[in-house]
Amino acid sequence: MADDSLLKVSSRDPVILRMSRDLVRTVKRGHPWVYAEGLRSLPQAPSGSWAILQDNKQGREVARGYYDPQCPIAFRACELEEKPLNDEWARRRIERAIQWRKRSLTSDTTGYRLLHGEGDSTPGLVVDIYGQYAVMQLDGAGPTGFWNAAGIGRYLAETLSLAGVWLRSRERGGTGTLLCGSLPPENIASFQEHGIEWTADIVKGQKTGFFLDQRENRKQIRELAAGQRVLNLFAYTGGFSVAAGQGGAKHVTSVDLAKPAIAMAQSHWDLNRLPAGQHAGFAEDVFDFLNAAQARKQMWDIVICDPPSFAPSESSVPQAIAAYRKLIAASAKSTIRGGLLATASCSSHIPESIFLEINQEALSDARRRGTVLSITGQPADHPSPLVCPEFRYLKFVLMRVE
Repeated sequence: MADDSLLKVSSRDPVILRMSRDLVRTVKRGHPWVYAEGLRSLPQAPSGSWAILQDNKQGREVARGYYDPQCPIAFRACELEEKPLNDEWARRRIERAIQWRKRSLTSDTTGYRLLHGEGDSTPGLVVDIYGQYAVMQLDGAGPTGFWNAAGIGRYLAETLSLAGVWLRSRERGGTGTLLCGSLPPENIASFQEHGIEWTADIVKGQKTGFFLDQRENRKQIRELAAGQRVLNLFAYTGGFSVAAGQGGAKHVTSVDLAKPAIAMAQSHWDLNRLPAGQHAGFAEDVFDFLNAAQARKQMWDIVICDPPSFAPSESSVPQAIAAYRKLIAASAKSTIRGGLLATASCSSHIPESIFLEINQEALSDARRRGTVLSITGQPADHPSPLVCPEFRYLKFVLMRVE
């Protein structure tokens, strides 16, 4: 018989964790993480064991959550009140997330993030919806030991009338597990975003198959693209390209190193019945493409520069800053006078203030001036605790270039 529980919390006594310093205010204000060095000791226990966090002075309870002695993030808070962590608690959290998506998403959008981990008070648990299919991710051994993925998959399939739920593997080269239902043909799920038709490879695609967090930024480009020549760098499967085409762009150029991604970008262009001949895809290194374009003195009205994370860790930040600066300078040189340049960073290790400084220096390197028109980030289905600026990882800066 299938286990339909949502949590793997056992009947054993909770692990008691004592803080090594006063972090009560931080936790009570909503920061869900306590690092290993913030605890007096790391008792032996299975990853994902439910735990009670106590203060460093009198041993008073501060929060309830789960524990992973093998992870730098040793404790993740789930509840700040003395309430049991059980299936009823988990269902309330999931139902609240479902209701928020119903309120915040338009009816012509069927691809979205349903659960955004700590931002939805479901720490370590991420679920993306692609039409009739869901893709789940668990952020390490702690979440895997706490959440019952199979039970959550069946609950979501029944609640949302899904055809299948897939659990993505975090291991390099791994694929994942079918939790319930079936996969779509060739693992390709179909969905809509503001009425635009998309597909996502939910088994092998980047992230969970698509970059859902750029949805509202794609909409912004769509609204500005009429009659413009658009260059989309690091195009992946053509998100900004097709959005620009839907907005009436005169011509769109997509550049990405991966040939399959460029082929899918063209497929998405055709799927939305956009004019043939108004989209060109190039499977090239972006820096090489920009250097060649500058040699030809080729420029565009709108340039979108949305690279992968250059700073996966704190130690990589200096190299990332140099790479962003070089890339944005080259992108600015490819933007016509009075044109629009959109730059993005998805690295949590590059805060907004630093990213704006990088843009400023890069435009100076390019002998350009920029006027900021908007600064945006991830959409409402990617929420974050107010006290956790590092969770607001996505920065999207739209500038007019002079």
